[in-house]
Amino acid sequence: MTVLPSGLPIRLDDDVRVHDGALAGGWPLRAVRLSEAGRRALTALEAGADAPGGVRALGRRLVDGGLAHPRPRPRPAAGAVTVVVPVRDRCADLDRCLAALPPQVPAIVVDDGSDDPAAVAEIVRAHGARLIARPSTGGPAAARNDGLAAVETELVAFLDSDCVPSDGWLDALAGHFADPLVGAAAPRVRPAPVRRSDAVGRYLAARSPIDMGRREAPVVPGGPVPFVPTAALMVRRAALAGGGFDAGLRFGEDVDLVWRLLDAGWRVRYDPRVEVRHREPESVATVLARRFRYGTSAAALSSRHPGRLAPAVLQPWPAAIALLALSGRVAPAAVLASQQRALLARRLERSGLPGRWATRWIAGSVWHAGLSAGRYAATFALPVAVAAAARSRRPAAALALLALPALREWRERRPALDPVRFTALALADDAAYGAGVWWSCLRARTARPLLPRCLSGSSRQTQRS
Repeated sequence: MTVLPSGLPIRLDDDVRVHDGALAGGWPLRAVRLSEAGRRALTALEAGADAPGGVRALGRRLVDGGLAHPRPRPRPAAGAVTVVVPVRDRCADLDRCLAALPPQVPAIVVDDGSDDPAAVAEIVRAHGARLIARPSTGGPAAARNDGLAAVETELVAFLDSDCVPSDGWLDALAGHFADPLVGAAAPRVRPAPVRRSDAVGRYLAARSPIDMGRREAPVVPGGPVPFVPTAALMVRRAALAGGGFDAGLRFGEDVDLVWRLLDAGWRVRYDPRVEVRHREPESVATVLARRFRYGTSAAALSSRHPGRLAPAVLQPWPAAIALLALSGRVAPAAVLASQQRALLARRLERSGLPGRWATRWIAGSVWHAGLSAGRYAATFALPVAVAAAARSRRPAAALALLALPALREWRERRPALDPVRFTALALADDAAYGAGVWWSCLRARTARPLLPRCLSGSSRQTQRS
């Protein structure tokens, strides 16, 4: 077990439950029972005090498990970071993007075969950036690789031309690299402000596919933040020594890069306290076309990373309880839930943890399984699911299952859009992505991206420190 750097403060995750020295939370859901020495160690870690290796090993365990998050101090980006911006036309966007960069940080703009290269070159010169011109269009992965080859600093920040970063974003992200195991750190990429009359913009403000949400987390495949986009991403250049982006991927190259970093042993952090604004599509047609294109990367990603692109990750017994309840067999579902709660409560109590925590964990697991079932049906079989629901004995309940994930998002995110339009757009959005996945599967003659993955055994862990 490696340790956190000395003096790096940590903070417990907002969802971690604390009881008499016991911590529960993270992903996979786990419980940690702290001894008296462990409690003192946690206090020292939260204060950022210099601490011996054993204490910092506990910090690493909590951070890697998602029970706590590092609170690094900002690090001056000047001299440490180079910004690489791939672009193809989009001159107005490029001008806004470069204007938001600090002048003391070098920037490299890679023109990926623009129709008007002279206009791009003029903007680059006006902002004092360096220009690399590609003779033909190779896609964002190839353009970023050309920029990466010209970088000499320790860190490289990839930034799309339609993004406008906030002040201090480079310094804040660079602070994460005080941890020598961090290979990449990502900010939250949020849509640019929209007019209140713009229904599509208001929908995307709450549900952009490249906005990974307001909760910070370690990036873990299958976890709350399974990947981060390279619309804005800072990477340790040494972590890319084995190769940059896969230029064979026109979409999904960011997912592939992040997962390869994780496979190599690097940590990837998502820090939503740092924000970058992104210009989103402006019509329903362009929103759905983008989601379809994202879906077309599924087969290629699945072949490169088997098992990681599962459209749903389920535990067997919560899925069984949810299936029984949804099919109207409430009594068997209640019996199975009670059995699982009793087993989990005994396990917790043997570890010195409150048995009452089992109720919340069981309910949360079943709720997640039901939502996953609804999202899966809406994404990959919406026409069939609607037809089946209309012919079922409980059509209203079946249709509610399809809409439930979107309605839950509406309730949690509170967009400036009514639930009917939000749900309709969300269902169309997910179905467009699913259509892209089906297209990629048919072309590659594989069904792997369509198959849910079941976790064998329990995903919960109980530890003592």
